[in-house]
Amino acid sequence: MAKAKGKVSFNEDRCKGCELCTTACPVKIIKMDKKRINVKGYHPATVDEMDKCIGCANCANMCPDLVIQVEREG
Repeated sequence: MAKAKGKVSFNEDRCKGCELCTTACPVKIIKMDKKRINVKGYHPATVDEMDKCIGCANCANMCPDLVIQVEREG
């Protein structure tokens, strides 16, 4: 049986850098982008290794500002 895959996208300009999504991710692929700052003045959340996403949506469920969308593949 194939592993579930997912794709995470962020509305970066709404992100306030609370890092709740980073703690909710069971595979620990969500990080704060320390190189960029959004319109609110925060480092937004990002994913470097999208191929490791399992599509669980824990990050989206944890986000208080509805910044994250998760699409499941397979």
